[in-house]
Amino acid sequence: MDIGLAKHLKLNQLRLISVISEHGQLSIAADEMAMTQPAASRMLSEIEQTIGTRLFIRHAKGMEPTLVGQAVARRAHNLLVELRDLAREVGELKEGGGGTTAIGAVTGAAVGFVIPAIQQLRAIAPKAEIDINVDTSDILVRDLIAGNNDFVLARIPKQYDANEFEIYPARTESVTLVVRKDHPLASLDTVKIRDLAHFEWVMQSHRAPIREAVEAAFMEERAELPLSITNSTSLLALIAILVSSNAIAPMAREVSDLLVGHKVKADLKTLKLDRKIIMSPYYLLQMRGRQLSPLANQLKRLVLAELEQKPANT
Repeated sequence: MDIGLAKHLKLNQLRLISVISEHGQLSIAADEMAMTQPAASRMLSEIEQTIGTRLFIRHAKGMEPTLVGQAVARRAHNLLVELRDLAREVGELKEGGGGTTAIGAVTGAAVGFVIPAIQQLRAIAPKAEIDINVDTSDILVRDLIAGNNDFVLARIPKQYDANEFEIYPARTESVTLVVRKDHPLASLDTVKIRDLAHFEWVMQSHRAPIREAVEAAFMEERAELPLSITNSTSLLALIAILVSSNAIAPMAREVSDLLVGHKVKADLKTLKLDRKIIMSPYYLLQMRGRQLSPLANQLKRLVLAELEQKPANT
């Protein structure tokens, strides 16, 4: 391959490679780039001729990148994200704004570390526009790779290669069980896992780390698993169910501390469980080789400082 390859590939060619790799269909890539499919096919042929090898293998279900195609698509995607962020940052600086950043976090990390860091950032960048995306690790990491999050506090889903990321230590999460204040178990000094199976539960669906941690605790105690479960990722829906029923909800400790603490004073209480329930650890993740804007970098430093300063709730 020509050492001067970078001089010969144009931005729209790089974009075509990235979009074909993302969707696996030339027709979809052509539509997204507002060009005809024959024109997209000709452009791809020109790119492959320039590089000197095939980038995609055509088959009945679409197009699959070769090893070279995977490498070129990954670099093309990262470059396009960098150029998009550069244009955004230059525009903000020209307009005298404070910059923008988007970060993602699982719920406990958002409440315990991201929001306090943002409050500190506001003191030095009051005009900054900050997006906080709170979701499951699968969605957070997917959006990180797509360039929609600058960095995330999340677990690494099994389908992703950890080598794609710069990984900073974060922490494990402890789980608390939350009920309404006048729940039949709320006044007990000690509650055992085996006493909980016959109550209604509201929690995230199967394979969610908090659900797996709760089920593991039941199995370790050789207790019957709960049968009456409402699945929801909505904190608002969860609270609504809790205050109107005898349901039990597992939450990260940072979230339950906020809800039952003096700032929110929700009509809720945590059970005094006779054992600890611990979730798998999450990390601060950034795409390897992708540069952060000054604002995002400053926020990352503040989040890491929060993680180092606050003791783990385990």
